Amino acid sequence: MGERKGQNLYYPPDYDPKAGGLNKWQGTHALRERARKIHLGILIIRFEMPYNIWCDGCKNHIGMGVRYNAEKKKVGMYYSTPVYQFRMKCHLCDNHFEIKTDPQNLDYEIVSGARRQENRWDPTQNEQIVPETKEVQRKLFDDAMYKLEHGAKDTKAAEEAKPVLGRLFQRNDSVWRDDFEANSRLRAQFRTRKKELKLQEEKDNALLARSSLAVALLPESDNDRRMAQLMRLHSSKTVHEKDKERRNAILNRPVLPSTCSGKQSIGSKQSNAKLECKSLGIVKRPTSSIGKPDSSSEQTEQEKRPKLVEIAPEKRAEATTTSKAGTETRPQLLLCNYGSGSSDSD
Repeated sequence: MGERKGQNLYYPPDYDPKAGGLNKWQGTHALRERARKIHLGILIIRFEMPYNIWCDGCKNHIGMGVRYNAEKKKVGMYYSTPVYQFRMKCHLCDNHFEIKTDPQNLDYEIVSGARRQENRWDPTQNEQIVPETKEVQRKLFDDAMYKLEHGAKDTKAAEEAKPVLGRLFQRNDSVWRDDFEANSRLRAQFRTRKKELKLQEEKDNALLARSSLAVALLPESDNDRRMAQLMRLHSSKTVHEKDKERRNAILNRPVLPSTCSGKQSIGSKQSNAKLECKSLGIVKRPTSSIGKPDSSSEQTEQEKRPKLVEIAPEKRAEATTTSKAGTETRPQLLLCNYGSGSSDSD
């Protein structure tokens, strides 16, 4: 573009051809702003990123193919090949990074300001065809035995790859013979998948609105559904634990039904004992003196009442001797009044 700016332009009347070209006469460079640092040996060029990098300033990712206005300068020589270095500014921050050429390895090397994203691999591991290195080419030229072995390996690899290549050719003939039909099928699949994704997105939005959530929902899978069903039907005890408890219950079960009834009666008695007033914490309040006798007066009246006491065996004989003839010898009961101030035990 710069070299065409000096052509088909207006030449003023005071132009002197002896001064040289039009740019030289006007005191400008053909590259204009790109050559503003040409006196320092720096030329502004349009540089394209050769691989993915990470910027050290903003820590952002810069993809391969991003273009920058870079300052190009010569920094050395590799035999007869010049080594150039490029300095450019990140478009996301104020950081500058420098990259230089590496003619020895046919690559670019980062000098400062960035680091390379390592996604390189050995092409021979992916069964790719790579050119021979200089050492291999030298051996093929000098060593006849190595050349023979190398040719045998190539022949063996070609024989192993024949079935795979045949299947690939057949698939291409069957699928991609009619480009229009294959493209139509793919577009139909894409449209169907797009409708499914749109319907799923509407369901997710409705669920999030109903639950008042603001999270990203992941797509469902068969494994997730299976795990959810297992968690829903999961028991707190395993099958072995249930079998062990059932076996212990059978072993501890009484054989005779009488023992079972006795245990039930004991259990019922214990349950009845548990339902007493004292166990339940119920306290009977004393009745009022209006219209009802006091509890203390009732207790004194009960103490004043005569009680029936059985006669002791030694006193029973004395009672029978003092009685009239014809009295019965069965045990007699005496009415005894135990007053509150009486201390006689008889």
